[in-house]
Amino acid sequence: MTVRTGDGLSLAVQVRGEGPTVVAVHGYPDDHHVWDGVADALVGSGHRVVTYDVRGAGASGVPGDRAGYDLELLAADLRAVCDAVSPAEPVHLLAHDWGAIQTWHAVTGDALTGRVASFTSISGPCLDHVARFLGRRARRDLPAVARQMLHSWYTVFFRIPVLPELLIRSGLLGRIVARSERIAPPDPADAVHGLELYRRNLPRRLGNPQIRRTDLPVQILCPRRDAYVGTDMAVSAAPFAPDLRVRHLPGGHWVVRHRPDEVAGPVAELVAETTGDTVAPGLERARTLGSALVATGGRALGR
Repeated sequence: MTVRTGDGLSLAVQVRGEGPTVVAVHGYPDDHHVWDGVADALVGSGHRVVTYDVRGAGASGVPGDRAGYDLELLAADLRAVCDAVSPAEPVHLLAHDWGAIQTWHAVTGDALTGRVASFTSISGPCLDHVARFLGRRARRDLPAVARQMLHSWYTVFFRIPVLPELLIRSGLLGRIVARSERIAPPDPADAVHGLELYRRNLPRRLGNPQIRRTDLPVQILCPRRDAYVGTDMAVSAAPFAPDLRVRHLPGGHWVVRHRPDEVAGPVAELVAETTGDTVAPGLERARTLGSALVATGGRALGR
C-alpha cells in the first residue's frame, strides 16, 4: 500500500500477518528489507508487522531538498503510517539506527500522542539525549564519551560536501561496509539520499538539545559488538524514559539482519507485557537493569 505524507511524498508500506500491530522503522542506508527476518519471526508468533521505506529510501518518494529530511517530517511520516495501518488501536514501535533516531524524536514529542503502546529501540538514540551525553564533563564519564566519539567518526565524514557522494557512487564505501558488517552493499541512491539525514539534523539537534521525555514502555536492545553506537550512548535515554527496560544482545550493529530471532523475541515479550500477559523472566531482568539506569542517570551500565 501507499501512504501520502503531509508534504506530498509517497511512502511504500508493507503489511503482513495478523495480531497486535508492530510498526518497524529501518535505518541508514537500509530499506524495509532489513526487517525481513524479524518480520517473519514476529508473524510466526502471532503479530501483524508493518514495514515501510522511509522518505528517500527504497520505493518511497525522495525529498527535493535537505530540509525534507528534517526529524519533524520523519516523525509526521511515522504518524501517517500508524494512522493508515491501525487507525483505531495503538501500535508497538520497533526501530533501528536512523529509524530509531527518528522514532525517539516522535515519541518524545507530540507527533504520536495516544498512538503508541510500546517502543523497542536498537542502535539509534535520541539526538537530544546524545548531545547531553557527549556534553558530560564528570571525570568518570570522560572515557565513555571519548570511546563514543571515536565510534562516531563517520557522522563527521558524512557531513563533508561531495566526498561521501563520490565514495558511495564509486562503490568503495559500499564494499567496505559490506565486508566489515557482512551485509549486502547498500543501494547507492539510497545511501546518497540518506546523507541528508546527517547534514540536516545533526547540527540542528546536537547544537541545541532539548529536554525530550516519554512515559511509554521503552525497551533498548544493545548489541554488544556494535561498532557505531556504544552501550553508554544507547542508554543515554535513561533519565528521560522512566519506564525502561535494557537488554544486551550478542552481535553487531546489523543484529536485525544477522540475529532476527534475538530481536523478535524481546519485542514479542514487550508486546505481551503491555497487553496484560505474563511478564517473561528476561523482560523482568531487563526492567531491573533499566530501573538502575534511570536511578543513576544512565551511568550504572550493568555490564
